Amino acid sequence: MNLASKLKERAADGRPVRVGLIGAGKFGSMFLAQVRTTVGLHLMAVADLSAERARKAMTNTGWDVDAAVTASLDDARSSGRTCITEDAEALIRAGGLDVVIDATGNPAAGIHHALLAAENGRHMVMVNVEADVLAGAYLAEQFRKAGLVYSLAYGDQPALVCEMVDWAETCGFKVVAAGKGTKYMPSYHQSTPDTVWTHFGITPEAAALGGMNPQMFNSFIDGTKSSIEMAAISNATGLKAPRDGLIFPAAGAHDLPFVLRPKTDGGVLEESGMVEVVTSVERDGRQVVNDLRWGVYVVFEAGSADERGAYTRRCFSEYNITTDPTGRYAALYRTVHLIGLELGVSVAAAALRGEATGAPTAFRSDVVAVAKKELTAGEMLDGEGGYTVWGRVMRADDSLAVGALPIGLAHKVKLTRPVAPGAVVRWDDVAIEDSQAVRIRRTMEQAAQAKRAIAAE
Repeated sequence: MNLASKLKERAADGRPVRVGLIGAGKFGSMFLAQVRTTVGLHLMAVADLSAERARKAMTNTGWDVDAAVTASLDDARSSGRTCITEDAEALIRAGGLDVVIDATGNPAAGIHHALLAAENGRHMVMVNVEADVLAGAYLAEQFRKAGLVYSLAYGDQPALVCEMVDWAETCGFKVVAAGKGTKYMPSYHQSTPDTVWTHFGITPEAAALGGMNPQMFNSFIDGTKSSIEMAAISNATGLKAPRDGLIFPAAGAHDLPFVLRPKTDGGVLEESGMVEVVTSVERDGRQVVNDLRWGVYVVFEAGSADERGAYTRRCFSEYNITTDPTGRYAALYRTVHLIGLELGVSVAAAALRGEATGAPTAFRSDVVAVAKKELTAGEMLDGEGGYTVWGRVMRADDSLAVGALPIGLAHKVKLTRPVAPGAVVRWDDVAIEDSQAVRIRRTMEQAAQAKRAIAAE
């Protein structure tokens, strides 16, 4: 409750928190809109593959670019202005920088930027949840060893859900389920960049006018993004992923504790303590009442079902908490999230408190590549949101057992043998070149397998 006051103190002392942003796309632009007006934050630099795109993003979000921008990182640090650069590594190495934000969406780039940030003593806010799910447990450990913060991005749904889970557990509640809402139908798993705009209800022309990338937005529709976000939450909180992937039950806000409780108590969960995504449409296409399409939620339990939990259940009733008919299961939810507009919370928490707004503590869940169609030997996979594969969440134990290929490495990779529709693509099915991302991922997998072997002894 005191981040704003701490930022103001830093500003008054002439020591603003210096931030470097990598990636001036939609999420980055939303942060640009708010960092300009946040007392105590100094956007020292923006790095993008296109300096002109970064300039346009700043202009579009209310900056007086001519007055605010400098070409020198040293001048930016001393003058309080912002340097625009196409060199992300130079940004990370710049003297005086406190926090690096990776908003690129490219998992290999995110891993590279994170390791460089840890090496140079910078806290890291990883908007790039694709990188986090691919190698987050490894990255977070490197930052911990360096005495630095590695954090999920507040405003994005995983960090908001982590906050809700933390709230529930701090209050002594048992978390039964947590996650977000979306729009989902089973057929969406076969969606491609050619069909994506029909699901959003807009024309390709309108999407192009808004600068919307069809492959990126298709990852929101085909189930990949939901799987990635739930894996990130699982790895950060300890909640489990469904063994057969997300089931996307239809549920309005008022029905969350009724639907998202264990099957043994009449719900849809295979067990208590799960991540799950609820859909805003029924399977027959009808709109869900009080849908949570843009929101997040946590379902929690009032102690026990016996008389020891009776007082808490009575309090739920007295204060009109949303519960199931028994009063045992309750829900707290938020109907919207503001994405990059809220990102400053993560930056301030890292720099001023040394705290993450969510971070992986173990490799518990994975997101693997699943064939959208019949794939043939020699065919090139095109990654998240593309024409060939979508990402399905799996428990890490199961992913490692079958040698599944993570969705974050399923881009520009050639198949060496055919894969049937709906089948998991495996490491053995592809010819993959050596890279930093591949090595880090393999290192994380080996560490996880070693820990499990020790635990099994």
